[in-house]
Amino acid sequence: MFAFAPPRRSRRPSLTPMIDVVFLLLVFFMLASQFGKDTSVRLSGAGAGATYSGPPRLIEIAPDVVRLNGTGIALEGLQSALTPLTQNVSDTIILRGADGASLQRLLDVAQILQASGFSNLVVVE
Repeated sequence: MFAFAPPRRSRRPSLTPMIDVVFLLLVFFMLASQFGKDTSVRLSGAGAGATYSGPPRLIEIAPDVVRLNGTGIALEGLQSALTPLTQNVSDTIILRGADGASLQRLLDVAQILQASGFSNLVVVE
């Protein structure tokens, strides 16, 4: 007769592949989820081909000061200073960040302008 090897004990299934899959799913869902809603600022495109009309409305954002057409101005007075330069709130306003200015500061100024009703903001280098 044939001599078979002694029967082996059945092994328990390995959990390692299942742990790997669970870990990959965990990482995927952590990276794909949204942890909170930030307020959004809608900026119009600079290359949209729209014509610019009226007096200059350049807001330069530095780390310590905000300048409207080269003149330093407080953030609270930005709306009142822009009113004589604009015909309506849809006029183009150009924002330029100076060296050392953070993106958060630029977004803060853009949010103040949007809260004032200005809707056509363009960011340039």
